[in-house]
Amino acid sequence: MKRREFSAALLAAGSLAVPGLVSAQQQPREGVDYRRLSRRAPTQAASGQIEVVEFFWYSCRHCNAFEPQLEAWSKTLPADVVLRRVPVAFRPDFVPQQRLFYTLQALNKVDELHAKVFHAIHMERQPTNRPDGILEWAEKQGLDKARFAEVFNSDAVGAKVQDAMLLQDAYGVEGVPALGIGGRFYTDGSMAGSLPRSLMLADYLIAEARKARG
Repeated sequence: MKRREFSAALLAAGSLAVPGLVSAQQQPREGVDYRRLSRRAPTQAASGQIEVVEFFWYSCRHCNAFEPQLEAWSKTLPADVVLRRVPVAFRPDFVPQQRLFYTLQALNKVDELHAKVFHAIHMERQPTNRPDGILEWAEKQGLDKARFAEVFNSDAVGAKVQDAMLLQDAYGVEGVPALGIGGRFYTDGSMAGSLPRSLMLADYLIAEARKARG
């Protein structure tokens, strides 16, 4: 979903596909299917590794649809590629869900509960866009409510949120789900034309980043 759609009073529900896109069999085109960053974005990858960043928003229905595809794709990644998830904030009211993700990360609960957040929002229609709703959801998952609230409101999680916003800006994220590759390249569902093709482009851009690394 494109950034401009988030500024509307109601979220648009249109397709990610746009006319005139090249087929998956054609050579990816810079400036059309992906964008090369004019300035490298920071990464957390170890030396010799290529970082793929998934930018997402829990309440985005496209991100919800993308999650199982991304999870399956991540299991096929070579040893020199690492996946990092980064929640975006196109508006201030996105921040509680950023804090939710980084709280789960701090509690080592992302693997267990990340997909369950999507399920709670998109299947169970549970309100998780405000701190009180998030705390209620966390308690239902068997997490200690007081401990969760402490981490949720901590400066450490606040710093993670700020870092996420800086990385979002560094990649020039225009919509979600989006992918940043190696601090060098950016693509998203609208540029790729479909969510599966964005993963094909990611494979291509990983190879390009590997070449650039030498």
